[in-house]
Amino acid sequence: MVSQPSPRHAPRRSGSRRRASSSGLSGLGTRVTALSAAAGAAAVLTAAPAGADPADGPAPAALSARVDRLYADAERATERYNTVSERVEDLREEVERAQDGAARDQARVNRMRGDLGSLASAQYRSGGIDPALALLLSEGPEEYLAKAATLDRINSRQAAKLKAFRGAVRALEQQRTEAGGKLAELRRRRAALGEHRETVQRKLAAAQRLLNRLPPEERAARGHTSRDGGHPGAPMESAPSSRAAAAVAAARGAVGAPYAWGQAGPHAFDCSGLTSWAYARAGVFLPRTSQGQLHAGRHVPLERALPGDLVVYRSDASHVGMYVGGGQVVHAPRPGARVRYDPVGMMPVAAVVRP
Repeated sequence: MVSQPSPRHAPRRSGSRRRASSSGLSGLGTRVTALSAAAGAAAVLTAAPAGADPADGPAPAALSARVDRLYADAERATERYNTVSERVEDLREEVERAQDGAARDQARVNRMRGDLGSLASAQYRSGGIDPALALLLSEGPEEYLAKAATLDRINSRQAAKLKAFRGAVRALEQQRTEAGGKLAELRRRRAALGEHRETVQRKLAAAQRLLNRLPPEERAARGHTSRDGGHPGAPMESAPSSRAAAAVAAARGAVGAPYAWGQAGPHAFDCSGLTSWAYARAGVFLPRTSQGQLHAGRHVPLERALPGDLVVYRSDASHVGMYVGGGQVVHAPRPGARVRYDPVGMMPVAAVVRP
């Protein structure tokens, strides 16, 4: 999710496609269905009993569900922050290049103006200024040049210098206009960045207030390292490429690192920050956001996922994790939690992407 300055996007290469082994994702769809059924049953079991006293306030399960919704909203806002942050970084570099170009053009104009001024001074001392040099004070130099050429009042060398000078002035004006436009857009984007930051912080603060109302055991349960308490060993499936294998190794090595919105490693991550960082370690530069990563490779069916594939969640592609084999993903789930393993079907899957 938001970001420290992200690496520039570079062309990505897809690895060869392999089938998952029968011990890997075979029957994954069945497990996902079972997981959904179990989640529904859990909701029923944890619902407030009929006839509960409303004065007691919302049941822990209802509070927990509200916390989850707030975290999901915060994650969406974080991905918007990441998108704007990435554009701000690009614009900052574009503004710097435009300003550098304007500075070079200004220096060129100054040199040319100095040359023409020296020529005018020399002619003045020798008895008067050639009419051609009046172009420096003219509002319409092109018109003057045309008339002067007709009257044979200007030599070709002077005409060439004056035309070059006017061309340099036009280039300078264009560079200044471009730099000014980019600078104005940069200011607008930075203002939007601040608004997205406030939205994230407001959602997280509301979630924390609700968390504080949960019983201690419920708060502790939400902080488990992984939903099944497991730490999968080596993947049962092979990664489709050496780069995918390297990305998986990086993601697995990040397990236990804290979630921090807008961070892309190496010590803290949001969801898309983790996946982009892991692939960067493998020499593949992914877009910074989960929405961008949705289009960062070819889509494959969920049942044919292989280690290193990106699993993008929710219809708005607001969360992403990395499939690591054995029906598991590694992901940065939410504030207050750490990078961890979870079942690939932990939430609705939008797409599986193979970079």
